[in-house]
Amino acid sequence: MALSLAELQRLLGWPDRPRAAPSARVRPAAPHPVPGGTRLDLDFAFETGPSRGILLLPDGPEPHPAVLYCHAHGNAYAIGAEELTEGRPALQAPYGPDLLAAGFAALSIDLPLFGSRQSEAGEAALAKAALWHGRPLMGQMLAELHAAFSWLADHPQIDPARIATLGLSMGATHAYWLAALDPRVAACAHLCAFAQIGPLIQSGAHDLHGPYMTVPGLLSAGDMGDVAAQVAPRPQLICAGRRDPLTPPDALDPALERVAQSYAADGPLEILVDPATGHAETAEMRAAVLAFLARHLGHAPA
Repeated sequence: MALSLAELQRLLGWPDRPRAAPSARVRPAAPHPVPGGTRLDLDFAFETGPSRGILLLPDGPEPHPAVLYCHAHGNAYAIGAEELTEGRPALQAPYGPDLLAAGFAALSIDLPLFGSRQSEAGEAALAKAALWHGRPLMGQMLAELHAAFSWLADHPQIDPARIATLGLSMGATHAYWLAALDPRVAACAHLCAFAQIGPLIQSGAHDLHGPYMTVPGLLSAGDMGDVAAQVAPRPQLICAGRRDPLTPPDALDPALERVAQSYAADGPLEILVDPATGHAETAEMRAAVLAFLARHLGHAPA
């Protein structure tokens, strides 16, 4: 089953009109130097409301390859964009320093409910209200990430042809959905979230996900493997743990099989499944992500 871009947009409640890149204001205390580059704290004005962002720019020649970093959930609503620089328990370490050291710029934003946006209504309330308006909360989150991607692509110090998406858990789901929705995403790496929803519902494991990850009607058109298949033939890295309750084998394996069908035998699809780990990044996964980004984004533009 093939999901079209138009169908994905319809399921998310996206309007037909194109979105303009949002405005962003650099906070008075920024920029300031960090090891390997510069940090700018930003205030974005999205169509759906204000949000904080963190932009890391590496030292070295411009334009830079870049990563739109999608933060996780984990019921840790205080973290948000700061995951890029502060990390979280499921990660080996924050990604920001490693990305700067490798010469990548990185942008992360606070999604609804997280970081600077904790004062908004609870997740269930936001999800219910969004559905009454005909758009799931997932649609709003992806719309804001899409707008942030456009802003990053327009930045004079960024190479718009070399921007990847990256994330763990909720961030992983957002990373490959956004890559499926926007062909400008040059590569996508996602960790600890990839699984077919159909089998998760059969076992009840779908209830481990927050209300944000509900897309009404998706299963009548396809499943998560069909979404990730839309990223092909662009490079995609998928990392998972065999003991992750969010990606049990009966849901992970058919998702991997489906996305593999969309790539040629020698296509740029990389899969790393750790038999011993659960819902957490391993050192091998971190090394694979950095090597993947260097291989597909790190070269100088032709």
